[in-house]
Amino acid sequence: MAGTETTRRRFLFTSGAAVAGTSAAWALPGQRHSGTPSSAGPPQDAAAPSPTPPGVRRAAPYGTTTLETSARLTGSGGYRRITSGPGWPLVVRPELAAAGSGRQDRRTALACFVQFTDLHVADVQSPLRSEFLRAGSPGSWRGQEALSVAGAVSLVEEVNALRGGPHTERPPAFVMSTGDNIDNHSLVELQWFLTLMSGGRITPNTGDPASYEGVQNSGLPLYWHPDAGLRDQDKARDLPRIPGYLEAAIRPVTSPGLRIPWYSTPGNHDDLPGGCLAPQDPVLADYITGARKLFSVPDADVAAFAKVLRTGDDPKSAVLKEILGRNAARARTVSADERRRMFTPHEYVSAHLDPAFAGAGPIGHGYTENHLDGEQMYYTFAVAEGVIDTTYRSGHFEGSLGTEQLQWLERTLAAHSTVHHDADGRPVRNAGADDAHILVFSHHHSPSMTRRPDSARTEETRHDGEELIALLSRFPNVVAWINGHSHVNHIRPHAHPTAARSFWEVNTASHVDYPQHARIIELADNHDGTLSLFTTLIESAAPHRADFGDLSAVGLASLYRELSYNAPGLAAAGMSGGVHEVMAGTPTDRNTELLVHRA
Repeated sequence: MAGTETTRRRFLFTSGAAVAGTSAAWALPGQRHSGTPSSAGPPQDAAAPSPTPPGVRRAAPYGTTTLETSARLTGSGGYRRITSGPGWPLVVRPELAAAGSGRQDRRTALACFVQFTDLHVADVQSPLRSEFLRAGSPGSWRGQEALSVAGAVSLVEEVNALRGGPHTERPPAFVMSTGDNIDNHSLVELQWFLTLMSGGRITPNTGDPASYEGVQNSGLPLYWHPDAGLRDQDKARDLPRIPGYLEAAIRPVTSPGLRIPWYSTPGNHDDLPGGCLAPQDPVLADYITGARKLFSVPDADVAAFAKVLRTGDDPKSAVLKEILGRNAARARTVSADERRRMFTPHEYVSAHLDPAFAGAGPIGHGYTENHLDGEQMYYTFAVAEGVIDTTYRSGHFEGSLGTEQLQWLERTLAAHSTVHHDADGRPVRNAGADDAHILVFSHHHSPSMTRRPDSARTEETRHDGEELIALLSRFPNVVAWINGHSHVNHIRPHAHPTAARSFWEVNTASHVDYPQHARIIELADNHDGTLSLFTTLIESAAPHRADFGDLSAVGLASLYRELSYNAPGLAAAGMSGGVHEVMAGTPTDRNTELLVHRA
């Protein structure tokens, strides 16, 4: 890219919300240099995409972005197929800074990386899952969950096939996963996630090594039975019968692993059973590894459990434990499996440090041996240090920040800002700072962060999303806050009366639910006092249209997408041109160029 100014910044990427809220920080070296600004790639060599194996279907969107083509629902009826639709256009958003003419010809590429979020890699046979909630709400259980490993591996393949960002041509430097990497705080799920990210063979099966023991062959019409002729409630809305589906779902899958470094910021599902239950509770800990599983409970129990999940008024999971005890005679026998056990923060770090999961690096993926002591697993990579903790450790799906970590974030941002403002608006100068462009990562987005007291940390005041926004707006170097949790694509401008103190919040949808997106994020200097942040959505490498007769790993990944697009009620509401704009977002939430003033 052409340009007239020198590249003078380094980039600080602060990431929050890990095991009960671990954070990471990443900085891309961009030392001053003379001459024409460069769009050279990242410090490490970017691997070329692997060729397509002979005989494997590789239709759209393999190696493409949603600028070129996007999955669309087509047809009518209870079950609708997916077709390859036109791409979504780039939408320029000038709410925070004007879009100067000619910027495309002079901009300098500064950074490119990929965001994963809410993969929800799931052990669907775990006794601690609460599929029975579906009796009260059809959307409380997902028919596609048994294919989460195949679907996530296909997303890894897509990133490996990308040659560069569509707007800067810079190869992605790393992948950041912003939480809910796994579904149920289970050690076996963590091992599957680490393997799919770093490469290796995964057998997505627990319990009986030779057969599936979950709700999808239970004989209960509450759940979709793909292999059987049972007229269940999903076949009543035209979901197909696919003989061999469950056998294929538990077959080994081989992940190539990401060919670029990766980091993650776990969310509430990584740290808490079900994303909202009390961790390390002895009753729940015994149940998750045990040989009894509830497939259904009375409607009154469904309603009682759903209520406390909504309100968060049961930090000790008393209602669920009462339901498990009261319905013990209804529980079915399954194969016990110790691998399903919950893990401690120490075990979480140890797993990341295991050389078997090194992949493209770095060793530990941000964690070091120093993080094995205590529960403050704060990590950095390349430059800077720090943490944001957004998970309620006592158990709840909402997030927050504690005072100690809010103060830590303030110190960290100040250390990388030559000028910022104190809480009263007075300028504070730090001539020795490296003056970084700052991107903040967390799992929770601003609306999901509350001041709810955390019974596991009663000594700390909790702080909500509005307080975090107020803090970030004191630092003109903050470009964006990037997060997940909502399972929705949505981009919010956080404007400030002083334009340079404005920033963007980029919220990306889940990969387990419709629309199964990730993002390529690129940062560029326009050399006119503004920066452009590009947010291009990508899909997995699997073909858009599923083939019910193809139960290969690629075929399962296509089914995984198509089934998610046929979630109960989804096709009947909010569709515009085959796109559900509540979850996929409007065009202004998808492929965008976000303008912001350069501090």
